[in-house]
Amino acid sequence: MAASTTTTLDDLFSNIIKEAIFVSQETSLVRNLVTTYDISGESGKVVQVPVYAEAAAAALTEGTDMSSTAISTTSKTITVSEAGVQALLTDMAANSAMGDVAGDLGRILGESVAKKMDQDLIGLFAGFSAGQGTAAQEITVADIFKAAAVLRANNAGGTPSAVIHPYQAYQLKSNLTNAFANPNGGDMQNEAMRSGYVGTIAGVNIYESANIVIDGSGDAIGALFTPQALGLAIKWDINIEPQRDASVRGWELNATACYGVGELVDKYGQSLTFDAAL
Repeated sequence: MAASTTTTLDDLFSNIIKEAIFVSQETSLVRNLVTTYDISGESGKVVQVPVYAEAAAAALTEGTDMSSTAISTTSKTITVSEAGVQALLTDMAANSAMGDVAGDLGRILGESVAKKMDQDLIGLFAGFSAGQGTAAQEITVADIFKAAAVLRANNAGGTPSAVIHPYQAYQLKSNLTNAFANPNGGDMQNEAMRSGYVGTIAGVNIYESANIVIDGSGDAIGALFTPQALGLAIKWDINIEPQRDASVRGWELNATACYGVGELVDKYGQSLTFDAAL
């Protein structure tokens, strides 16, 4: 059996880190749907996000000076903190594993950080002051159209997204296809029947996430929102620091990320509270 050297271990750690970063960024769904602030080069743990009020333009009279309009701002605060997970890579595994140790460990660590980040962002859904649905009510296509209409009436910019539990997505597909009977279905209904993919409804991209928690009554809270509704501040993305533990003949792989989440503009989001039982 070939002996491990510092060079081979460094290569292994490098591959684990690369895989973890890739997996974390690719599998974290909600982070790609919100406004992200990179504060890696800034001091402190708090970011102040300015929120500007709307300004109204008016008709002008030729030769008449314009009057100034005061534009007020409010600010939202996002505080970052650490999240982390540790894995142990034993000497035996590093030297004799048949599979891709770097890929496997990188995937596990990356998925763990991605899940935590998504769960923290999903936790903001219940904080929207307005929304659609009630407990024990099944979601319908009409609910998506209604929530989207509210956001457009509130001048919410950007492409809206909806994130719901897979069980709620099942109900939405059932409603879309007339309980999967699909009489005279169009392209959207046919695609839902073929692949289960909902796609875009009312200009809203529909996503499913099992990270949404079902409560004790069988209901779950998703949301429909634009990127400006929620913010994610990242001090540093996933970082892995190896530490030798001689007593267990292995390496501790300490994966951490430092970030914070917060609501930015309440009227740019709608909570979706619906039944989540099959």
